[in-house]
Amino acid sequence: MNINLRINGLETTVVYADSEIETVHKPLLRRLAEIDAASPYPRTIVFLSAPPGTGKSTLTTFWEYLCRQDATLPAIQTLPMDGFHHYNHWLDEHGLRPFKGAPETFNVEKLAQNLRHIRAGEGSWPQYDRQKHDPQEQAIQVTAPIVIVEGNWLLLDDARWHGLREFCDFSIFIKAPPQVLRQRLIARKVAGGLSLDEAEAFYLRTDGPNVERVLAGSLPADVTLAMMPDGGYRECRLCLLPDGSSGENGGG
Repeated sequence: MNINLRINGLETTVVYADSEIETVHKPLLRRLAEIDAASPYPRTIVFLSAPPGTGKSTLTTFWEYLCRQDATLPAIQTLPMDGFHHYNHWLDEHGLRPFKGAPETFNVEKLAQNLRHIRAGEGSWPQYDRQKHDPQEQAIQVTAPIVIVEGNWLLLDDARWHGLREFCDFSIFIKAPPQVLRQRLIARKVAGGLSLDEAEAFYLRTDGPNVERVLAGSLPADVTLAMMPDGGYRECRLCLLPDGSSGENGGG
């Protein structure tokens, strides 16, 4: 399937194989619908955690499209985690602005508060303003019965982030070969206007450490998807752990 989607404000053509749609994406969306139908809460919250470069925003936008095309599926809404960056003045005060995107640069307590509100059926959601490079409060009105919160650190095995798990009804993780992510992330920066040297330096300083930390330091998810070198996905029922051993998907 070839389709034009609006992703981060830009019209983008995306391609997914029909076989992948039928064996990976639609079954997963039906599973989310079943969880929502059985949920005691007004809203179901799904965590989608993955390293940079795995196509999270494109994938969730495509899932929104599939749900709109199928009357048996409830509406879903993507809520990016980027709006919970600390403001630049806070990052400057703490010497963290060069590392924006690392776990330490997010306001986890504010994220937990927002998750609590939207689970109860209330609320809005902040969005990262890519012109001002700061969060914009109440930018997204939360309306769908199922929301997919997407970001790098939602499943991080770290004390500050553990408290978020109480708001997670279902979790998804995407893994990918680090070398593939390196190529994709450097190409993204070059496309955004950086020179190749600047893009590689940015990867070494920021994206690379984040990729390694997400892959090695995330807790198991209910479902793990593997991103293929061509950008497609498959469900990974038996995955290699960071130490090279194999392990089944864990609970959320």
